[in-house]
Amino acid sequence: MPRPISATVSTAALAHNLDTVRRHLEAAAREAGTPAPSIWAVIKANAYGHGIERAVAGFSAAQGLAMLDLAEAVRCREAGWGGPILMLEGFFSTSDIEILDRYHLTTVIHHRDQLDMLEFSKPGRRLDAYVKLNSGMNRLGFGEAAYREAYSRARYLRDLGVLGTLGKMTHFATADGPAGIGEQLACFERVTRGLSGPVSVCNSAATLRFPEAAARADHAAWVRPGICLYGATPFEDTPAAAYGLRPAMTLSAEIIATQNLRPGDAVGYGGLFRAERPMRVGVVACGYADGYPRHAGTGTPATVGGVPTRLVGRISMDMLMVDLEPVPAAGIGTRVVLWGEDGPSVDDVARAAGTIGYELLCAVAPRVPVSRAD
Repeated sequence: MPRPISATVSTAALAHNLDTVRRHLEAAAREAGTPAPSIWAVIKANAYGHGIERAVAGFSAAQGLAMLDLAEAVRCREAGWGGPILMLEGFFSTSDIEILDRYHLTTVIHHRDQLDMLEFSKPGRRLDAYVKLNSGMNRLGFGEAAYREAYSRARYLRDLGVLGTLGKMTHFATADGPAGIGEQLACFERVTRGLSGPVSVCNSAATLRFPEAAARADHAAWVRPGICLYGATPFEDTPAAAYGLRPAMTLSAEIIATQNLRPGDAVGYGGLFRAERPMRVGVVACGYADGYPRHAGTGTPATVGGVPTRLVGRISMDMLMVDLEPVPAAGIGTRVVLWGEDGPSVDDVARAAGTIGYELLCAVAPRVPVSRAD
């Protein structure tokens, strides 16, 4: 019998979340009197751990997909995706241009070397591209002083027949916090004023909190939501459920042993938790080698047999322990939801571990079997 741990991915939840984001954008566009933006569904990092093929199925109603790994883009095509695919980091060598050409991929251009490589390439078709502005994130993109020259050079490559549709993009660094997007958006609009082509500026946080930034009348607009499409939140102060989003991944395991503790008995490595009274704990077939965060301490939420409870003691490589006091009927074989549907949110677990939901979803280990729930 396989070890009793698994992750399930609901393509219905993925589709629901995409539709929820779309309706949110449409409402903002109606209020602004502008067309609703199109959606690049971001599926980088193996669709945030949910699986490329499952994401292709769940996001079939998206206008486009966005990622950064060329091999994952090829998998999308092999899975039947025929729409646009945006490569968020562009390409890395001249040989990559042939892959962009063969699989009809849209590239981001964010540094001069990419322009140099394109100038000496001969793709069989015009490559669509977005020229990225570094508006303050200081990660990828041309600086404010260099951007218009880079865009002019991209237009020259379009005149040569190397590039096709040219767009403009940036990435917001503080859309999830009190600083918002005002300064970066003002920079983007100032630098790109008068330049033709589609625009893409909004990540998950900006899409949810500032949808009016994407609703434009002057250019075709695209947003790039990521984590919210998987039912997790980009915010510290607002849960995903507040936007009507559903968790797409559920990580669950079973109790494989129970222990009866006396007052003063310790649990797990280091004896970090000691029972204050007689209690029973369940040993669950999940640990940090499965991708569960080792720093999730006593009090981290879990659901046992449908009843909310807590973890106790230190996470081991292959096991963790849960308090069975709220669920006395639980025993060997009882299902434990560690995060997801009918359990705590991945964001609540991440908060208890001092990290973010993104990391936990991406970190589920290959040894955990993942299946499609619907």
